[in-house]
Amino acid sequence: MNFDELTSFLEKRVQQPMPGDVAHQRMKPKMANGAPLKLKHATPPRKGGVLILLYEEEGSVRFPLIQRPSYEGIHSGQMALPGGRHEEEDMDLFQTALRESEEEIGVHREKVEIIGSLSEFFVAASNYQVLPVIGKINHKPSFIPEPREVDDIVTPPITHLIDPERLKEKEISVRSGYRLICPYFDLEGRTVWGATAMMLSELVDLLSEYPVR
Repeated sequence: MNFDELTSFLEKRVQQPMPGDVAHQRMKPKMANGAPLKLKHATPPRKGGVLILLYEEEGSVRFPLIQRPSYEGIHSGQMALPGGRHEEEDMDLFQTALRESEEEIGVHREKVEIIGSLSEFFVAASNYQVLPVIGKINHKPSFIPEPREVDDIVTPPITHLIDPERLKEKEISVRSGYRLICPYFDLEGRTVWGATAMMLSELVDLLSEYPVR
């Protein structure tokens, strides 16, 4: 994929109606026992932003994913897009995604050009309403992981998202004791599932519309 053509296409495409939940549902985990997967929260969802940062390396369009450290929390050890919680200093969720990504992977926010965003996504497990922001940077970034929040950074080619051999499914046991049947993307040998996979699934739909030249 040509970097300039792809980012120009995405900039125009995100201004049109989006696939939204139809795309999300394809990568939604299911209970292994067939029971409905329902999570209820007593408080309204918090706001957050994550960043899909596109850049070119040796003719390949790539984006960073982070691996969370192991901790006593819902997303322990999982693969994720860089980003986090909205703070009062942020003008909007675009700024949240840029600020949090700068903190987590060391890419200066002023060097990132915003392309647009995917549909807002409710992360039921952690009670967050998240905006997946798409940005681009015109050089290969020097990633610097924040050690308290990031164990590792991987940078798969974006074409791997539309490779059917990388779309898989397996059973995953989560800390709450649930056993889930999870569709996932196999990216750089990592299992990308759950909310991150569901958000990326919408990007897959957009990429499927891109006229490959």
